[in-house]
Amino acid sequence: MEWRTVVWIITALLGARHVLCNKICIVGSGIGGSSAAHFLRKYSEEEAVEIHVFERNSNVGGRMAMVELAGDKFEAGGSILHPKNLHTLHYTELLGLKRKTASDDRDFAIWDGQKFIFKSYASGKSGISKKITELFNDLVVFWRYGASLFKMQSFVSGLLSKFLHYYDDSRPIFYSMEEMLKWTDLYEHTQHSLEVELAAAGLSSRLISELITVIMRINYGQNVDISGLAGAVSLCGSGGGLWSVEGGNWQMAAGLIDMANVSLHLNKEVATISFDGKNYEINTSEGQIHHCEVAVLATPLDEVNITFIPAISIPVRHLHHTYTTFVRGLLNPVYFGQLSSSRLPDLIGTVEVPSLPFSSISVLKDYSDDDKAYKIFSRKPVADDLLDKIFSVRKETIRIDWAAYPHYQAPEKFAPFLLDDHHLYYINAIENAASTMEMSSLAAENVARLILSRLYGGPSEKSRSSDSGNAKLHSEL
Repeated sequence: MEWRTVVWIITALLGARHVLCNKICIVGSGIGGSSAAHFLRKYSEEEAVEIHVFERNSNVGGRMAMVELAGDKFEAGGSILHPKNLHTLHYTELLGLKRKTASDDRDFAIWDGQKFIFKSYASGKSGISKKITELFNDLVVFWRYGASLFKMQSFVSGLLSKFLHYYDDSRPIFYSMEEMLKWTDLYEHTQHSLEVELAAAGLSSRLISELITVIMRINYGQNVDISGLAGAVSLCGSGGGLWSVEGGNWQMAAGLIDMANVSLHLNKEVATISFDGKNYEINTSEGQIHHCEVAVLATPLDEVNITFIPAISIPVRHLHHTYTTFVRGLLNPVYFGQLSSSRLPDLIGTVEVPSLPFSSISVLKDYSDDDKAYKIFSRKPVADDLLDKIFSVRKETIRIDWAAYPHYQAPEKFAPFLLDDHHLYYINAIENAASTMEMSSLAAENVARLILSRLYGGPSEKSRSSDSGNAKLHSEL
């Protein structure tokens, strides 16, 4: 073979390979962005995509953040995961991360601002006494709330069984949240409040206004007027078998990004994303410019200052700010009408009373009888003078203002996963259904499949989610 022919063939092959390689820019390195990078790499050939991740902070993880209090580190953001969260469970196995199960032997009470209207009993230390206490607490709960507890479990189990279909091999690729939710018959649960849905399911007003309200206030900082699906997801977070990653959930994001072999740009806040008819131009606040065939937004657009050219249109959404206060010290028993701090439970939840200054107070770590680490959730910042009333001893205090999740209000409206007619994608569209680490992972997996199907062939624009076949994609897709 003539050498010119050989050179031409090699050049042609290299040129074809270059054409097949698409540069994908992901804005945000939390669980959504890191999951997108993971699934894009998993479902494509190594050379098919070049992935860049932009993070405005100095470390990855997004809302999976840690806080250091008096030498110990605690979860400040996303704290717990459900035993049925299959994506995040797989991440820990893939990355060799250790899981720790949340303790279910903590005592719990409901505070109405004047008194404890319900209080469980602290679990015994030995096996027999622990079992007896658990049984007694079950009887106490049943005595107060009756058969409504079983109706609540049935309501949650029914929605969870629908949710698990998102892991089916036969799942289609979704262009919108409406499509995604209607495929599992979950859409209607976003169109009514949790209170309406629970009342229709036959739950008592006492259970709704007390225990379920407490759970909503702790998990989402809101009341039972929250939309039904978000409320059901919150109720799932009150069950058993909950877990977290030992050393911090942020390690999932860090590990996925590292394994996906991405170019990571830390301390790079994206200021402008513009489309020139072929590529997206990503401009950082420092003036750096990157060109990408695909842009993926893995951060809530509600409180970021990104300018889009041309402009995009999504439903107006407000983020709910949860004020998290960490305290090393000791609760004041007098504030709660008790004679001794030993009589105070590990978790204090509150009902919906406007004058109550906090949603919950929980013990994070017990150092001694008069020295503990606490986490307080509230809807407004807790001032020092109030903290001095709530605590008899306060050695260290850390405050965080989290734009944690959307403010849920039925009927919910959703942004699409695809924000234009080209390749601008939005993972956080899923948060209007419910905001959890697993929900972001589900959206990221779907967006990754959507990107690759549109880049390399697959479901047509007309068939969309009705066509789940795609022979040209990686077999795992």
